[in-house]
Amino acid sequence: MPEREIVARLRAAGCVFAEDEARLLIGAAPDPERLAELVAERVRGVPLEQVVGWAEFCGLRVAIGPGVFVPRHRTELLVRLAAAAIRADQVLVDLACGSGAIAAAVADRVPGLSVHAADIEPAAVEVARRNLAPIGGHVYRGDLFEPLPQTLRGRVDVLVANVPYVPSGAVGLLPPEARDYEPLRALDGGADGLDVLRRVAAGAPGWLRPGGTLLSEIGVDQIDSAKAALSAAGLAPEVVSDDELDATVILGRG
Repeated sequence: MPEREIVARLRAAGCVFAEDEARLLIGAAPDPERLAELVAERVRGVPLEQVVGWAEFCGLRVAIGPGVFVPRHRTELLVRLAAAAIRADQVLVDLACGSGAIAAAVADRVPGLSVHAADIEPAAVEVARRNLAPIGGHVYRGDLFEPLPQTLRGRVDVLVANVPYVPSGAVGLLPPEARDYEPLRALDGGADGLDVLRRVAAGAPGWLRPGGTLLSEIGVDQIDSAKAALSAAGLAPEVVSDDELDATVILGRG
């Protein structure tokens, strides 16, 4: 299939960066038959990252698979803050880790970390293990803290939890790429979007070392409620925003 034909099909399907996507699809296909399949998937609306099998995140190429949450550019703020809060030889835990992109990016900036991650989705756990294996990361399948080794209790220096924070009523307003191809559990945060964050905050003090830090991404309209959730758990909240990334992160220090 000629590149110009691929570009035309992608453009007709509404892909804004059709030329760039066409080149990525061509590069990911081992033969013309597979290329035709990849183009058809993308035209159908499957996220480009799931089609080609990887995403660019914080300068890394992170493996992605079908049904796995695709890391967002705005989450670079969370990575930056987590990296600033941890030192080599300390313990990093990434809950609701998806592909493990956050843990991988933090460990890339701060080598020598003891990295642990967990997710409830089997597809995400499989991909996260691929992404974190090169740094000796451990990935567990289960709900939030439940699968973590008990030996980590009271020893976690930084806990990142990029949990879902979209209110249930707003999930239907998300782009089709997200709502149709990413797990609902990775998007739906409950009535006000903070149900999962409240669970993380409540459990965090039992896992963080004294002075350890919890970090999570939130919406700008959720700041007051998120602060209240962390305060109720005995954590001292702080909010950092980055207008350029359109990102807001709440930190809770034990």
